[in-house]
Amino acid sequence: MAGTAFGGSSGSSAPGNGTSPAAAGTKGASSAGDSLFPLSGNGGYDVSHYDLKLGYDPKSRSLDGRAVITARTTQPLTRFNLDLEGLTVKSVKVNQAGADFRRDGQELVITPERPLNKGERFRVDVTYEGIPKPLKQHGMPLGWIATDDGAFVGSQPNGAMTWFPVNDHPKDKASYDFTLTVPQGSTAVANGTYGGQKTAHGRTTFRWKQREPMASYAATVAVGRFKVQKYTTPGGLEFYNAVDPREAKAWPAIKKLPSVLDWAGKLFGPYPFKSAGVIVPHSQAWGGFTALETQGRPLYPSSLSGDGLGLMVHESAHQWFGDSVSLKNWKDIWLNEGFATYAEWLYKEQHGGDSAQKSFDKSYSKPANNAVWKVPVASPQSADQLFMPPVYERGAMALHKLRTTVGDDTFFRILRSWASSHRGGNATTRQFISLAERLSHKDLGPLFRTWIHTQGKPSRP
Repeated sequence: MAGTAFGGSSGSSAPGNGTSPAAAGTKGASSAGDSLFPLSGNGGYDVSHYDLKLGYDPKSRSLDGRAVITARTTQPLTRFNLDLEGLTVKSVKVNQAGADFRRDGQELVITPERPLNKGERFRVDVTYEGIPKPLKQHGMPLGWIATDDGAFVGSQPNGAMTWFPVNDHPKDKASYDFTLTVPQGSTAVANGTYGGQKTAHGRTTFRWKQREPMASYAATVAVGRFKVQKYTTPGGLEFYNAVDPREAKAWPAIKKLPSVLDWAGKLFGPYPFKSAGVIVPHSQAWGGFTALETQGRPLYPSSLSGDGLGLMVHESAHQWFGDSVSLKNWKDIWLNEGFATYAEWLYKEQHGGDSAQKSFDKSYSKPANNAVWKVPVASPQSADQLFMPPVYERGAMALHKLRTTVGDDTFFRILRSWASSHRGGNATTRQFISLAERLSHKDLGPLFRTWIHTQGKPSRP
């Protein structure tokens, strides 16, 4: 089953048996229960697949959408929610029958014609339209972002709901199909493998398929007049790169992507997806973004130009840590960002740059009042702390302390085991610590309390 089943209900919670009607009054929770994003996600069901059919007009910036969502109930349901910010819902069907619906903030509240039983597989069909409006986080756009010739999507952490109805939390991973129709001359890119294109009546339709489970924040679409590069490696990995012609200076770094993925695969285990590549929109649209690890095909700005290896190594490492192995709660974001930052340190160390110890020492030399020491890495107290320096830099420092404590052989065995044992799923900080202790035969509680659970600069490096 893709993702983690969501619980939670209000009213009666009598179990269904798959044949009798669901108990009256059983409602899916309007939240996944995340401590930092209490409105994100929903309860009572587990999504297995999204089939998204989108038509986009760059001139009017209008989006016509149809989302067919396949899911299974985890409790009896007379009502359930999807996340959807803005946009106008035209119709909703559940199992091909018309369903009542209403809007409540970011919640699309759906009442099917008949109650759903626990364990029942069902389909939701939502048609919608409008001009997507990005959210704001730290002054940066989040979600569907219009450009001068199209759009791109950067959804982390909760911007997926700006462009399709979704159970918008990483716990509920699913596979995706994308059918994207845009004006002839434009290119539409998404996650997964390229399924071809067809032009008729001045419009071109592109098809993409993401077979491996994907968290909603890692889903992306990009529309523009891209220069496209497609090839398949001898090992069968499909590459699809889409670059705005105004960002041509990014190509030298893009050429190094296969070697970066090969390097990462030797450390972390086999690359977890069937396709790879990059999307580089026009830099003026970014509004402060640096890069984003959209699954299989990260988004990069013009800062990928020249060498660009730091960003590329970071976002490539996320394909293992963050996209394949996803978090269960946003407070565990260091499992994504700390690991990707430490991958940068490892790459430098193994390619003639500073050793990881020297990178650690440089970070530790920062004074006690530096921002890197102000937030416990594994316990951010608010969404505003989610992407602060401690999550990245001190997260990497914690991993280096683990490495020096258990030794290289055990450390890299821990990383490979982490990536393989949770491939395509979700995991927590507690599970990582348990794995590290099991493989090292050491009590690592004091180490992790010091480096990820305690605020302030540790007294000893």
